[in-house]
Amino acid sequence: MAPLFYEEEHVDVRIGITQTSKELEVVLADDTNPDAVREHVESAITAGGTLWLTDRRGRQVGVPVDKLAYVEVGSPETVRRIGFGG
Repeated sequence: MAPLFYEEEHVDVRIGITQTSKELEVVLADDTNPDAVREHVESAITAGGTLWLTDRRGRQVGVPVDKLAYVEVGSPETVRRIGFGG
């Protein structure tokens, strides 16, 4: 398993929930390892139950794995694209 923490930008996790158009966004600590987060998500899905993540302020977010539509793990972009421009 990859170490949970290392030096890099903070990690942004977006979680899509089934039967809703909204998504959860969880900003993890600055030294969080994205590969370790992905492994944590995969093990939670395999085990069933609830996926628990702790944000950079110490708040815990739990989502039942049977309600997950998708999980996006990555560093936030400095500029977010809007619209159809190229």
